[in-house]
Order: sequence, then structure tokens, then C-alpha cells
Amino acid sequence: MKIAILSFAHMHAHSYAHSLLQLPDAELAAVWDEDAERGQAMAQQFSARFVPDLDALLKEEDIAGVIVTAANADHRDLVISAAQAGKHILCEKPIATTIADAQAMIDAADAAGVKLMTAFPVRYSPPTRRVYERVRAGEIGQVLGAKCTNHGSMPGGWFTDKEKAGGGAVMDHTVHVADLLRWMLEDEVVEVYAEIGNLIYPDIHIDDCGLLSMRFASGVFATLDTSWSRPPIFPTWGDVTMEIVGQDGVLILDAFRQNVEVYSQTQNRIYWAHWGSNMDLGMIADFVRIIREDAPVPITGYDGLKAMEIALAAYRSAEEGKPVSLPLT
Repeated sequence: MKIAILSFAHMHAHSYAHSLLQLPDAELAAVWDEDAERGQAMAQQFSARFVPDLDALLKEEDIAGVIVTAANADHRDLVISAAQAGKHILCEKPIATTIADAQAMIDAADAAGVKLMTAFPVRYSPPTRRVYERVRAGEIGQVLGAKCTNHGSMPGGWFTDKEKAGGGAVMDHTVHVADLLRWMLEDEVVEVYAEIGNLIYPDIHIDDCGLLSMRFASGVFATLDTSWSRPPIFPTWGDVTMEIVGQDGVLILDAFRQNVEVYSQTQNRIYWAHWGSNMDLGMIADFVRIIREDAPVPITGYDGLKAMEIALAAYRSAEEGKPVSLPLT
């Protein structure tokens, strides 16, 4: 199956490209990028064709699907163009920067009869799936609350441009955990309270940290510490952790802790070498599977919209200094 990548603006594109190279039944056939120099370099690195004309690429009948890894604000136009060309789509998170854009993408995919999947690879982490199975099986009884974190490194570039990114660390790092909570609880957030700051990198003029409190329709509450607080010398890029408290027990998840601590003389640094399963590979393989089998999309555009909506509600709450009700109007 031939898949194209639209833009290498997001660093996750590299991992997705490597994942495609590992699949025996899929091929990274083509690359388009708004930055032609970058696109040519990436196409050469991954033994794919660089196609400078987006319309020409999307008209190629043997391209079955595309992976959109552009800057957040550019997702809408690329997804709609791909949908109208009849291509199935995996879109990087957050799905968009506004509710209207996300809904337009969902509508375009529905109208064209193509699949739109949101890239939430943490669902494919084996530790995460084990926690999900235990929550759904009721092993800790009725869930009462959850304490979560998603810390990361400050990525720089367009991530610190509000027009392109839609927000800073809160936009970047809220959506993963928000999606996991919705998935595990099968419930929707109905209220968000947040405090957001620019406390770590004052020169970037965008939020680099935030604390969110979320209330679900069932009464479950959750907190999320989201930030770009990991310095460049930190052994890994960041974390996703969850402590889920139930009436009969507690589940603790540390999704990225399958690491060996390496003290490297040659690199003159300490880093964590990952030994666990490749969740990106699992997600890309599932994207190929649902196209091949015409199967239901496991992580829909609507899932992407609802996770992003929680981040947008956090920004509104911090601006107004009070809790904000969902869905947003």
C-alpha cells in the first residue's frame, strides 16, 4: 500500500516515516513539503519521491492514504484537499487549532467517504493498553479521579508561533492525556479550570506550562500538569503519567519508562535508551490495516476535536479566571 507524507514540519513525521519502512505491506511512496529543500532531503533520506506539486501528488491514483504532519494551523487545508482527492488521512495531533477547522475536516472526510484518523500513538503503548483493559474490566472499581502529567522539552520553531501552533505547551501537551482519559473512562469532560503561565522560557512569549482540572459528566475529576519543563540535557524528551484512583485500587501508568539509563563517554551525556514496543509503529500499522480492511477508524477526527476542545477550554478558563463549561460555544 502506498502512503504519502504531507510535510515534515512536525518532528513526529520522522518516526512515522521510519515506521512505514518497517511494514512489509506498506510503502512511503512520496513526500510533499511546503519547504522544498526539506522535502527533498526527507524524500532522499527515506528513499521516496519528492513531489513539489501537492495537487499532482493527490491525483495519483495509487496513493491510498496520506499522513499530515504539518504545523497545526495548516492541517485543515491539507486534510480537506486530501479528502476531496479521495485519500484516507492520518492527521497529527492536535487535529487543528479551532473547533471550526476541526469540524470542517471531519465534514470533508465524511462527504468524501474517506477515513480520518487522529494521531494519538500513546493508545498503542502496551503499558497504556494494559491500564485501559483494567479500567474497562472494573479491576479498581468505580473510578473516582486521576492525576496526570505530560511534560516535554520546548520544541522551538513554529511551536512557539501562536498563529501556527494555536497555543504553546498547553495546546501541545494537553491533547494526549485528554484523549487517554476520554478513551479509558468512556466519558466526556464537562468543565475545565486552568492556570497557565510563561514561567520557564520568557523569551518565547507563549505558554510553557499549565495546570488543568477537569470534571467529567460522571463526576470523575482529573488533573493534568502540562509543560515544556524538560531542559535540553534531560535524558529523554518527556513523559506521560497517570495515577487513576478507584474505589477498589489504584493504577499507575508511566508510559515512557521502558528505558535503560546510558552513561555515554562518546556522547558525553546521560540518556535513556528505549527498549519497549514502538507505539508509533503500532499506530501506523493500524492506519494501514483500516484502509486495507475498510475497517472502522479506531481514533476518529471527533476524538481529535474533543481532545483539542479541552485545551481550548483551558486557555479560555485561564483568560477568564474561572471554570469553563464544555462543549464550547
